[in-house]
Amino acid sequence: MESRTEPKQESKADSKTESKPETKMEKKEKNKNLRYTQNRELSWLRFNSRVLEEAGDESVPLLERLKFVSIFTSNLDEFFMIRVGSLYDMVAADKTKKDNKSGMTPQEQLQAIYEAVAPMYKERDKIYTDIKKQLAAYGICGLDMKELEQPEKKFVKKYFKEQILPVLSPQIVDTNHPFPHLLNKQIYVIASLKLDNRTMMGIVPIPSYIPDVLYLPGKDVRYIRMEKIVMEYLELIFGHYHVLSRNYICVTRNADISPDDEAYADNEDFRFIMKETLHKRRRMAVVRLEAASALSKEAEKVLCEKLKIRTECIFKTENPMRMEFVYDLMDKVPASMKRSLTDEPFSPQPSASVHEGGVMAQVKKRDILLSYPYESMEPFLQLVKEAGADPDVMTIKITIYRLARKTRLVEYLCAAAENGKEVTVLIELRARFDEQNNIDWSERLEEAGCRVIYGFEGYKVHSKICLITYRNKNDIQYITQIGTGNYNETTAKLYTDYSLMTSNRAIGEDAAAFFKNMSIGNLNGAYQHLIVSPFGLKKKILMLMDEEIEKGAEGRIIMKMNSVTDIDFIRKVSEASQEGVKVDLIVRGICCILPGIPEATENLTVTSIVGRFLEHQRVFMFGEGESRKIYIGSADMMTRNTEKRVEVACPVYDPQIKTYLVHCIDIMLKDNVKARVMQSDGTYVKKPSAKTGICAQETFMKEAIQAKRVKEEEPKKSFFEQVKGFFRRKRK
Repeated sequence: MESRTEPKQESKADSKTESKPETKMEKKEKNKNLRYTQNRELSWLRFNSRVLEEAGDESVPLLERLKFVSIFTSNLDEFFMIRVGSLYDMVAADKTKKDNKSGMTPQEQLQAIYEAVAPMYKERDKIYTDIKKQLAAYGICGLDMKELEQPEKKFVKKYFKEQILPVLSPQIVDTNHPFPHLLNKQIYVIASLKLDNRTMMGIVPIPSYIPDVLYLPGKDVRYIRMEKIVMEYLELIFGHYHVLSRNYICVTRNADISPDDEAYADNEDFRFIMKETLHKRRRMAVVRLEAASALSKEAEKVLCEKLKIRTECIFKTENPMRMEFVYDLMDKVPASMKRSLTDEPFSPQPSASVHEGGVMAQVKKRDILLSYPYESMEPFLQLVKEAGADPDVMTIKITIYRLARKTRLVEYLCAAAENGKEVTVLIELRARFDEQNNIDWSERLEEAGCRVIYGFEGYKVHSKICLITYRNKNDIQYITQIGTGNYNETTAKLYTDYSLMTSNRAIGEDAAAFFKNMSIGNLNGAYQHLIVSPFGLKKKILMLMDEEIEKGAEGRIIMKMNSVTDIDFIRKVSEASQEGVKVDLIVRGICCILPGIPEATENLTVTSIVGRFLEHQRVFMFGEGESRKIYIGSADMMTRNTEKRVEVACPVYDPQIKTYLVHCIDIMLKDNVKARVMQSDGTYVKKPSAKTGICAQETFMKEAIQAKRVKEEEPKKSFFEQVKGFFRRKRK
């Protein structure tokens, strides 16, 4: 645990003496108290508030605003399951341990979280109610039972009796019927029941296999949520009982289980351990209870006692507790109406840097960078497909963290193995909430003849690297792909990421060494070009920052990431700022360093972009001009990434690609539409309005469309000529 030293009190005698300039060592010592940091959990909540702001932004189309409410809700669910869950574990393990950035104990952090979340619930309810009201004008209506027209009521009652009632499993709670186990994120209708002179609680689980909403017949999109229907017909469910009151609730359970805590049995398949872990997650402690309306004192007492929670863990919400139905709802809206309620459709464009013909042949000649979701993932998938059929290719090796439910990548890897290629897949079974999906894919890959290995005890493999080894006459050659995001064909259309494909021999040799080290369990390998955690990445990044610190005011550091929590990195940023280095951090989510703190972070700017796509690239830039060093990779500057995960970052050597990346980062820093700038107290504000609005994501969409158009018009121009033309048009 990091010690927190208090600033020394200056005596009156000391104040009269002339102060001497602080040495570097004195500055470092002074800033050990980390007055320029903030708690990571509260920082994350501020990020989710920025998501909610998008839901409240009236310039955003209505159905997109509804989608942001859904994203905010699912984000908050995961936050309680993982982050709040882990704090509960910390309270049980060592309640005196303090956070090294805020000095708060686990219990103090929990208290601060519950206090911060309460107003967010009220704001979400207000925004959701407003969106619902505006959508009703378009005939898109989420209804209560009392709002149904008479024919609709008959339809709902008939549907309930025929389709819902037969599959319900209601129960009462009394001496002979113990309080049931409530599943994580399942909705339960509860009632106060009376029979003769006895009162008791009734509970009705809403089964997960019935739809979340029932769509009503008619031209308009009118629907009612299933829990409201069940709540309406409690008298039919409980028969001879008298229903005194009704409500519905949803519990959130701690899901922060790590299989590293499990005992590894000899010769036991790790997949079995993961399956046991997933089963255990269903029964973890409750960390939150949501209720549709205020609970009676009696119900609150029973629920707090049975679920072992305190009243501050209970949140009343008018918002749906499960919002997966939003995406289905958007599909129900007629195309003619959808145009005015959603963003203008955009599909990933064919990459301007990839021409007709084989992708492998093109990568052998020059590096290719793909920018998702503005450009399609197709060239990378085509590369793997070609490699699987190429007689010169000997091996394909890849690390996988998350995959889509349906994925061509696995098909191509399996086909390669069936074609006699040696295919090695390092698949991380502990990718949170994707565990079962990865277990299923690992079994499919093994069946096809692929060699499947898993991560390391205590270390997740989060890298995104693929290596193709082929024979060119008597020489061994490599094609290496390094990405900032997962090999997920679904999220590649939703997340902003970079994918670099290169035939650089030195990088390929490093990649070959990396896969060899992964196969023999060596985390501390030596690499000449790639930088790899858990032992090399942080050290190299801090060294590159030191090079900029040596330049003083001439130094420049720009880094784009998802989160910043690593204390060594935070200290180095402060050190750079104190030496006059201009530092820009573009951080979507958690950022535990505060900018603008006197004598600590005065030269630091922190920007966050929340927009149509999820910002996900990791880009590290050091210096300026021709000597600028640029890396892309899979790691955030979080302690879990730098010390507890296998991550890979790769240098970008191609001059045209470097120029393109500098252009992209410059546009992000100029964004004055979706970007927000962190203040010294950790809050965020939008940039002042300007005559010309610059939205980075819209700019990149337009550039991708324009690049495709130019490519179609100038098919014979070289990639270098196209890049020159692109920037010539930009200047005009």
